[in-house]
Amino acid sequence: MLLQTTPTRRPAAQPAPRVPVSGDGPLAEGREFVWSDSDFTRIKALIYQRAGISLHDGKHAMVYSRVSRRLRETGHASFKSYLDWLEHHDGPEWQEFINALTTNLTAFFREAHHFDILSRMLAERRTHDWKIWCSAASTGEEPYSIAMTCTEVLGGSGHFDILNSDIDTKVLQTAQRGVYKADSKGLTPERLQRFFLRGKGTNSGLMRVRPELQKHLRFQTVNLIQDLSLRETFDVVFCRNVMIYFDAATQRAVLERIHRVMKPGGMLFVGHAENFSDARNLFVLRGKTVYERI
Repeated sequence: MLLQTTPTRRPAAQPAPRVPVSGDGPLAEGREFVWSDSDFTRIKALIYQRAGISLHDGKHAMVYSRVSRRLRETGHASFKSYLDWLEHHDGPEWQEFINALTTNLTAFFREAHHFDILSRMLAERRTHDWKIWCSAASTGEEPYSIAMTCTEVLGGSGHFDILNSDIDTKVLQTAQRGVYKADSKGLTPERLQRFFLRGKGTNSGLMRVRPELQKHLRFQTVNLIQDLSLRETFDVVFCRNVMIYFDAATQRAVLERIHRVMKPGGMLFVGHAENFSDARNLFVLRGKTVYERI
C-alpha cells in the first residue's frame, strides 16, 4: 500500500483590516458605503434641525439603510460627500432627506376608541360646520377613517372639512391618490362597500376612495416645528404618534403651535404612548389620549 503524504501548507496571508476612510466609527462588513459615528452624528443634527426628529443611538442601522438610498440617487460615493453637498445647497434634496428619515406606520381605524369618541362629539352637534386637521396624515388611512366616521354620523350632506398634512411629501401624494390594497386591515365589509370602488382588470386587488368621500379632504405639506401658516382654526386635531419622535422642548413648542390654531374647547387626539401632563395650561386630559384645548 502506498502512503500518501500531505504537503505542508503555509498559513494564508491575512487581509489587512478595513479602516473607515472618513469619520471615527466601525465599518460593517458588506456595507456599500463607509459609515462612521461622525456621519450618524451629522445626520442626527440635521434631521433635528429641519424636522425636530430626535434620533437615539440605536438607530444607526435604520439611518444607514435609508440615507444610503439618497447617496445612490444623487451619485455620491460617501456620506461625508453627500452631507457636505447637502449643507451647501438649499434645494429639493432637503425634502428627500426628510422623507427618507420619517417613519410612517398607519392603518384604517387604528386606535379605534378615538373614532368612538369622535362619533359622540359629532352626534352632539350634527348641524355644526366641522373643521378638522389631521396633522400627520401619512399615506391617508387615518384621514379617510376620520372622513368615514363623519359621514356615518352626519350623513352624506354633513358639513365637515378635513385638512390633511404631513412633512413627508411622498406619503402625502399616496394619501391624495386614495388608492389602497383591497385587503387592507381595519375596514368592515360594510365600509368597503360604502366608501370604496373595487379595481378591475389590471387594478384587481386595489380599491379607490369614492369621490363623494374624498371631496371633504384637502392636502398640504406642513412642518410642525416651523411656525404654522394656517389661516383657520379647528374643532378637532389628530396628531397621533408624532410627538414620540420629539424631545421635550420640541414637544412643548409644537403643542403651543397646535393650541394657537384650535378653537377653545376643541379636542386633540394623540398617540397611545404620548402624555402631555406638563402642558396643563394648554390642554386638559378628557379621555384616553384625548385632550381638550383650554
